Amino acid sequence: MRLECYKIYDVAPEIVPARSDREWMDAFTDRHPYRCLPLTMANSTGWEILCPMDIKIKWNGGPRNEDIQLLTRGDPAAIPSFADSHFMRGIVTFHTGHLFRTPPGWGVWVTGPPNWPKDGIAPLTGLVETDWLPFPFTMNWQMTRPGEVIFQKGEPFAFVTLMEHKRLEEITPERKALKSNPELVKEYEGWRESRADFNSRLKVGEENAMKARWQRHYMRGEKPDGEKVDSHQTKRRLKPPKEM
Repeated sequence: MRLECYKIYDVAPEIVPARSDREWMDAFTDRHPYRCLPLTMANSTGWEILCPMDIKIKWNGGPRNEDIQLLTRGDPAAIPSFADSHFMRGIVTFHTGHLFRTPPGWGVWVTGPPNWPKDGIAPLTGLVETDWLPFPFTMNWQMTRPGEVIFQKGEPFAFVTLMEHKRLEEITPERKALKSNPELVKEYEGWRESRADFNSRLKVGEENAMKARWQRHYMRGEKPDGEKVDSHQTKRRLKPPKEM
């Protein structure tokens, strides 16, 4: 398995392992959004491509290229090599500066950083066949209303991860009644009873429940009966690109 990132020019936006933390998650009391392990794992399951400069996007709501302005505190002459309004209608195109290559059957899923809401603009998501593509793809964002949006230097403007997308067509989802799987029913009922018991004790202020504050079955990778799951992960540690 590999992800080859070919810099088109000597200088290109930096690519780093995606971070799991988010400012909005930090702002909560006790940072309790981090208790949602699927959230933090999604945040870090890929690589971020970082803005090489500050970019201010101004859109008046119109459909033309001229209705979008791109400004920077740096050298304005450098803007076209990084961002433009190629698709019009409030859509801004960012250039990754790289040509990506993956093994046969694998593609790059490119979007904005997961669980990173940005007021006034939304990321568009693409799946790219990077196992053959001989030219780079772009990352696009769509303004959601007229106004201004700023991307800071060093802020991720794209998030890439890998998908063996052709294998998806081999999958036939199967919908079944839960009762058709007695073992799963037993585990589900165990969880439901455990959850109801914990919530009732929490509601009346029972000491142990108040001290725990929330159940940690998923975080610890264990079933309600205490059985541990060997494949469980609580952190994602991806490698940074290696300069070749």
